[in-house]
Amino acid sequence: MKAASGITSRAHPLWLAYILHRLSGLALALFLPLHLWVLALAMTDPERLDGFLNLTEAGAVKLAEFGLVFLLAVHMFGGLRLMAMEWLPWSTSQKTLAASAAAISFLISLLFFLKAI
Repeated sequence: MKAASGITSRAHPLWLAYILHRLSGLALALFLPLHLWVLALAMTDPERLDGFLNLTEAGAVKLAEFGLVFLLAVHMFGGLRLMAMEWLPWSTSQKTLAASAAAISFLISLLFFLKAI
C-alpha cells in the first residue's frame, strides 16, 4: 500500500528526517530537567555549581555540547521543514529541504564546537 505522500519505505530520506526530528526532541526533553537542575544550583549550592562548571572544561563535555547543539539545530530546522510542509504546497524538493536542514544543523554545531575548543 502506497502512502498518500508517495513514501513507501522506512529507508526513505523523509522517513529518516521524521525519525531524527522525533529522537532529537526526545533527547532535548530528557536533557531539560538536568539543565534546570544545574541552573537551580546557582541559587541553592553555588560551590557545587562551581565544581560542575569546572567539569565542563573536559573534552568529552565539549563533544557532548556539540551533540546538544546539533540536536537543537536539527530539531529546529526539522520543525521549520514540517511547518513548510503544512503551510506551503507540496513540492518534490522535500528531500532537498530535509538534507539542507541536516547540513545547516551540522554546520552550526560544528562552528559552536570549534569555538569551544
